[in-house]
This record gives sequence, C-alpha cells and structure tokens, in this order.
Amino acid sequence: MTVESDIWTQAIDDMSRWHDYPVEFVREAFGAEPDPWQLEALEAVAREPRVAMKACKGPGKSCVLAWTIWWFLSTRIDAQILVLSITKDNLKDNLWKELAYWYHKSEFLQRSFTLSAERIKSREHPETWWVSARAFSQSADKEQQANTLAGMHAEHVMIVLDEVGDYPMGVVAAAEGIFANPVEAKLVAAGNPTNVNGPLFFIVTRDASRWYCITITGDPDDPNRSPRISLEWALEQIAKYGRDNPWVMVNVLGLFPPVGANQLIGPNDVDLAQRRDANPMHFRSDAVVWGIDPAHLGDDCSVLVRRQGIVSFRPHVWRGLDGPKLADQIAIKLRRVEGGPDYPDAVFIDRGGVGASCYDQLMRLGYGHVVMGIDFGWAADDPSRFADKRSEMWWQMADWTKKQPSCLPTDPELAAEMTAPTFEIDVRNRQTVFILESKKKMRARGIGSPDRADALALTFAGPVAPRSKGFYDRQMGAGRAVTERVHVSTQAGGDASAGRALADYNPT
Repeated sequence: MTVESDIWTQAIDDMSRWHDYPVEFVREAFGAEPDPWQLEALEAVAREPRVAMKACKGPGKSCVLAWTIWWFLSTRIDAQILVLSITKDNLKDNLWKELAYWYHKSEFLQRSFTLSAERIKSREHPETWWVSARAFSQSADKEQQANTLAGMHAEHVMIVLDEVGDYPMGVVAAAEGIFANPVEAKLVAAGNPTNVNGPLFFIVTRDASRWYCITITGDPDDPNRSPRISLEWALEQIAKYGRDNPWVMVNVLGLFPPVGANQLIGPNDVDLAQRRDANPMHFRSDAVVWGIDPAHLGDDCSVLVRRQGIVSFRPHVWRGLDGPKLADQIAIKLRRVEGGPDYPDAVFIDRGGVGASCYDQLMRLGYGHVVMGIDFGWAADDPSRFADKRSEMWWQMADWTKKQPSCLPTDPELAAEMTAPTFEIDVRNRQTVFILESKKKMRARGIGSPDRADALALTFAGPVAPRSKGFYDRQMGAGRAVTERVHVSTQAGGDASAGRALADYNPT
C-alpha cells in the first residue's frame, strides 16, 4: 500500500468519525475547545437544517462559522458550500481570514484541500468538492441575488450567510432554494442585530419556528455571556451610555435596537421574558388562570394558555374542532385537574364566532362556576384609556411581559404573534385612547391571526383571586415545586447564551 493510499484511508476514517460530531472535529483537527455557546451552535448545525446566530460584537462568531464550514467540507464527499457576505472586502477581511487561520492549524486540512483568495478546493476532486466566496451589492435585484447563489449541484450543500443583518430581504428567500431538492442541505445565518428591517430580525421573530436561533451576548448580568467579551469593557459601555442605548443593545447585549414607535411588544421584551427563570415559591400561591381563544377560520387554531402569576406555560393547541367538540376537550382537561392545585380559578374564553357554541357547551356541562365568556369588542374596563376590551388585555399582557420576573415559555410562534400587532392612538371625547391593530388589518398585511397571543391576553381579562390552596400545598409540599418548576434549559430551538425559561406544562 502506498503512502498516498494510507493518507486517503486515514482521511476516510476521519470523515466517518466526525460526520455527525463537529465538536469532536474541532477538538481533534484544531486542538481547540469551543466556548459554551459555540458548543451549542456546532451541535445545532449538525442536527438542524437552519441555524441563526444573533451576536453582540466580538464573541467568536467568525470562528464558529469557520469551524462549521471546515467540518461540513471535511466530512462530506463532494460537498459544496457558498459563503456570502455583503461585500468582498468584508468577506476577505473577516470570515475568509478566519478560514485561512484554521486551515494553517490543521495538517489534515492542508493535505486534503487547497486554499486561495476566493475558493477552497479538494485536492482529489477540485471540480465538485469546494467552498466558494460570493458577494453582492445592497442594490442587487432578485435576479442578481439568485445568480449569486447559483451553481450548486451536489448531494451535500451548505450556504453560510455572514453579517446577514443588513442583507437585501430577497437573499435568504433565494438561499432557501437549496431545500427544494432531496439533498442534505444546511443554511447558516449569522450577524449583529443592527437592523429591525433586515432578514436577521425576521428570522428570529416571524420565522423563528423554522430556525434554531441563538443569541450571543456580552451582558455582564447574564451567567451565560460570551467569555470572549471583556467584562470590564462591557461594564464601562453600560455605565457610560446606559443599557437602553441602541449602540449598547447591539454591540454589548446582542439585542435589536428599539423598534418602531407603534409596536406594543418588541422582540427584546419577549426574548428576555423567555430567558428568565422562576422559583415556584414565587408563583404557586397565585391564581391559576386559563385563557382560551377558539379558532374562527379554517387556518386558525384553538389555543389554551395557562398562566399562574409571573409564569405563562406552554400553549396547548387544537385544530379542526368546532365549538362543542372544543368544549368537550376543555372539559376533559378540567376533570383531570379537578380537586388539585392546578385547577383554574378562572377560565376566560373568547365567545365570539365559534367561541359562542364552545362557551354554551361548557355552561351545559356545568362549568359556569369557573368559565367566563369574553368578547374582544366589549368596552374596556377603563374606557378612558382603551378603545375596547382586546386593546386593554393586550396592553396589560405587554406590561406584564416587560416586567421582571415574568416568564414566557420558549415558543417561537407565540413570540412572533406577540410582536406582530401594531397600535395607534386616537382622541375620543377629548380623551387619548389606545387601539390595538385589528385582525382584519393584520391579515391585509399578510399576518395571520395571533391565536396564541390572544389566548395569553385573555388571562388578563379581569382580576382573579386564588382559592385557598393551603391543604394542597401541605400535602404536596416540595414535591409540587419539583414537578411544576420552571427551569433554565438550552433545548432545541432555544438560546444557548442565556438559557431560556421553559414552562413545559401541559394541562393533560
């Protein structure tokens, strides 16, 4: 056996061993140890088709992108990878420079690939096994954007969108074309949260259910902050400019700057609430409230949200049920928790449309003592401030969300819905009133009904006093805290940099 065949045999063995384990590839090929958030990012890329990284300044983002590219290229025969950035200079001075740095750190890469200014090629199959650098201008039209992404014909493809925050909106849509064919495809996007009108903003808000999204922060108060961000520098910037300063939000905290003046709830508000932790001792004596938003249209869903004080738990969703059948499902859940500490003190249900028959059926089933029908179009409890009941409930939900220590479940669809409606201010009878955007106007903008968010808003329909639960607390004691705790985790789709508050309660 020749020396060349020995080298190729060893390369095949390495490729097989590293195929599903990019962390091991980084450790063995480079002798490097990733930071905690980088570990999560590498594992996510191996597992997920779409990964997005929203990063503060200087946490090692280019480094993890370079590792990701080298791992995919090194473990798939005839892999093809496009690396994009907004300008050629940005790509050359940042990510391509990082790729070159790690190339020269690895004998395996040097004997397997060649590196030039805009292309990396396999020594064995240079025409079909490569990484190509691409760039486009901000003014590029859709055809130019699509042409930038053309030329990939392989069973293993990856597109890396670096500094994606300021891309033209059509680029990500064009990149999604790699999923049209039955191949292994990976789409990785990374950037700073500089632009609330750019594709990164829409990835981590509206499209978050399809992406694995990671926030990388240098926040001194976050225990999962990137260790590469100087703590002294971060504290100095916050002390000098304040945490609410847009520059600090983007570069230190890894947050988007303030959104439009007519948005009730911003993505940062939801993100922070999803990443908070809650001690059960701080909410288990509060009232248990259910909000139920029955479906009104065929594409909508019926949703039940449970909230107890500072914690909102993961929504339960049904599809395709009429009012009476939905009522039967709710009744089953009520019977399962009857007599226990999780039995609701109040159930608020939107009784408009399908909700009317659902409400009537619950009354017939004997739940009038706990179920209350709500009409979103009712007059607000405080008509001097709010145009209608729905506007008032959403305002109260927004106020609750923005205050510590309120916790939201890690639910991308709920997050997108909470940030979707806008609002306006009107003057009525010489009084300034708040008006939430109607569902009709939202549909005209191409946004569906915010069913999950409406269900959560319904838990704020009115004040609810908790029943006396001392007996249950004495009987269950610490056991209840264990089974019902809200815990910090980095589950799939969550946030590695500052674990997310998971309230994984299902009323079933």
